[in-house]
Amino acid sequence: MDTKNISQAVISRLPRYYRYLGDLKDEGTERISSGELSDIMKVTASQIRQDFNNFGGFGQQGYGYNVEYLYDEIGKILGLNEAHHLIIVGAGNLGRALTNYSNYENRGFIFEGIFDHDPSLIGKKIGELTVMPMDELEDFIISRNIDIVVIAIPKTGAVSVADRVVRCGIKAIWNFAHTDLNVPEGVVVENVHLSDSLMKLSYMLTQ
Repeated sequence: MDTKNISQAVISRLPRYYRYLGDLKDEGTERISSGELSDIMKVTASQIRQDFNNFGGFGQQGYGYNVEYLYDEIGKILGLNEAHHLIIVGAGNLGRALTNYSNYENRGFIFEGIFDHDPSLIGKKIGELTVMPMDELEDFIISRNIDIVVIAIPKTGAVSVADRVVRCGIKAIWNFAHTDLNVPEGVVVENVHLSDSLMKLSYMLTQ
């Protein structure tokens, strides 16, 4: 299936579909129509059908969607049928919170290591991981076949860290630093700027 021309808007909705379908599956729901899913998700039934048609449709006329099948297929589209190995750069409050959030592993995201430059943090345990020094970063990435690097440090060091991990072959960065990263073509960056979300909420409150 060629998904290169799928819009970013459709892709951004897939995790939400996956989450809602997971809840329905856990509740024992076996099938659902686009109209019923629309009522739950507050997305139009037409939009749901259009989104799913980008990937072959999944439904049957007069039957709707098999919840477990649709959940599994969207998981495959999202790459969740394979394990992804991550490391975190930054053992501060955010890095610790991410490490201790167990639901990531249930989705196939496995944290393999956490790194920091602060000598007082080196050797400390965070969950199952031990904080390692930054000078071991490259060797660890290469030897452990890391897929994704999480940057959870202030913006002053984020650019140099991104450059280092890209040189190791990393193709995906989850960036929590409050700066935009310039990376080569073929490297994807998902920016999570927490203050931007809060400012957006502030704007909506004032309208």
